[in-house]
Amino acid sequence: MRCLVTGATGYIGGRLAPLLLAEGHQVRCLARHAGRLRDVPWAARAEIAEGDLRRPETLPAAFADVDVAYYLVHSLGQAGFEAADREAAAAFADAARAAGVRRIVYLGGPEPKADDGLPSAHLRSRAEVGRILLDSGVPTVVLRAAVIIGSGSASFEMLRHLTERLPAMVTPRWVRNRIQPIAVRDVLHYLVGCATLPPHVDRAFDIGGPDVLTFGDMMQRYARVAGLRRRIILPVRPLTPSLSSHWVGLITPVPNAIARPLVESLVHEAVAHEHDIAAYVPDPPGGLTGFDRAVELALTRVRDAQVETRWSTASGPDAPAEPLPSDPKWSGGTAYTDVRERAVHAPADALWRVIEGVGGEHGWYSFPLAWAVRGWLDRLAGGVGLRRGRRDPHRLRVGEALDFWRVEEIVPGELLRLRAEMRLPGRAWLEMRAEPAGDGASRYVQRAVFLPRGLPGHAYWGAVFPFHAIVFGGMARNIARGAEALPSAADDPSRALHS
Repeated sequence: MRCLVTGATGYIGGRLAPLLLAEGHQVRCLARHAGRLRDVPWAARAEIAEGDLRRPETLPAAFADVDVAYYLVHSLGQAGFEAADREAAAAFADAARAAGVRRIVYLGGPEPKADDGLPSAHLRSRAEVGRILLDSGVPTVVLRAAVIIGSGSASFEMLRHLTERLPAMVTPRWVRNRIQPIAVRDVLHYLVGCATLPPHVDRAFDIGGPDVLTFGDMMQRYARVAGLRRRIILPVRPLTPSLSSHWVGLITPVPNAIARPLVESLVHEAVAHEHDIAAYVPDPPGGLTGFDRAVELALTRVRDAQVETRWSTASGPDAPAEPLPSDPKWSGGTAYTDVRERAVHAPADALWRVIEGVGGEHGWYSFPLAWAVRGWLDRLAGGVGLRRGRRDPHRLRVGEALDFWRVEEIVPGELLRLRAEMRLPGRAWLEMRAEPAGDGASRYVQRAVFLPRGLPGHAYWGAVFPFHAIVFGGMARNIARGAEALPSAADDPSRALHS
């Protein structure tokens, strides 16, 4: 099948395109600017067509010879998004019909119950787009999903940040409304399966995971999976959707223009009324993913991927849970970083010898008293402190202890990554890289990454950040000096490291 994917630079489209390719389909992506897809790892296997749904004259070439067209775009966050989505959907439907496309697949939102009051603008727009596509004359499948659980989903990012940053909260009454969330990998399973549906299937389907929860339940269960204490949630009447959207915008990094329509849609219950899709696209092997497992996948992938994203080489059904470079900058959870770089007038192998000599009797190359105090504090908190030292003064191996760190990865001559094992309200890594720079020179790149757990984690980073310039800045400076001094320092990198 030749599949056209709109929204390939977005959350769902960017994950769907490589899965369609893996299934053996030919994929063409429609983008306003082809350059935005230039660096995605699967770009060389797909065709990129420039076009804009708001400019119908740019669409015929993109739709030519297409069998299945995926509509995965929206204008949420823009002023007048309902009118913009209506115009885009009509142009998409017209282009698909004119090109003889055999199927349209659309991922929309839940259908509110008839007695549930006036739908929010967001749900109203999603439903209107679905009707336009169903009326196109092209066989269409509309998949109606509520909250999608996966790093990068705006609804999930709201849930993540509210739960992690607020141990106690006053909430609007909609936290008691029932929702049937669905894991992103299950959404993608259905989207891929819809590519090969028979022509007579022309309707909407509800899709949801196995759990029906309230938003309050989801916050509590998120907290449990994330290792946080039970949250104190007090629903009150005065918080209207408008007021609560400002509250969400203040607490979370989700832009207010997106948060407001999403919050307003939460006043409606979002529970699947049927599961007819399973008659055409069977559920994934092993069944649909439960809420707790979906959160666990998202958090595990995010925490590891924030240190070094490997989604481009990941495989298997869990890969879409982790962040993509194309995801919004506000998605993927909070990762605090401290990055230091130094030009080194010494070859990379000399720099690497200094890097690999870190810790133990050589120390941490800056402000020894600060490191000693941190070790004492860790022992007082029940941690290991600095007493473990290191096995060998010159060589490190993956998996071994290094003071209160653990060696997580070594690329000889290039990279040393350490994972913190001191007592912390979060997870932390320290990376040190040696990069050749030509003409016998090199570059030292040092990166500290901290993923906070709950409000104490954010407070911890704020408390230690003022000392980073002294500790981490001095460390980078002295490692560079140590490498430059090595030729006259025998084979002991410690002789020039503590100036």
